[in-house]
Amino acid sequence: QVQLVESGGGLVQAGGSLRLSCAASGRTFNSHAMGWFRQAPGKEREFVGAISISWSGGSLYYADSVKGRFTITRDNAKNTVFLQMNSLKPEDTAVYYCAARTMSGGSSKPNEYDYWGQGTQVTVSS
Repeated sequence: QVQLVESGGGLVQAGGSLRLSCAASGRTFNSHAMGWFRQAPGKEREFVGAISISWSGGSLYYADSVKGRFTITRDNAKNTVFLQMNSLKPEDTAVYYCAARTMSGGSSKPNEYDYWGQGTQVTVSS
């Protein structure tokens, strides 16, 4: 069992930055690929990015809408994955969720993740 807790959300002006954190419980963090998703009101949950487990190369995947602006990193010693968000836009406003899957590689499909955090709100004002 893995429990995930996101933090770091808030209100920021367009062009600003935020860093989200996702702390995972359990000693099996290293064996889970991690993903970030977001969901805006009235919209479906949307893939943001994912990182595979370190021993398989720590491969990164990003949605086209955030490439070049968002960066995912993981700190296995601290059981934490981060989402650094730069050059934020109003359309980035959403609840952001981290997720874990018991596979080595990341995925863009929400139903391929086994564990989810409660989400953290990110609001970007214009």
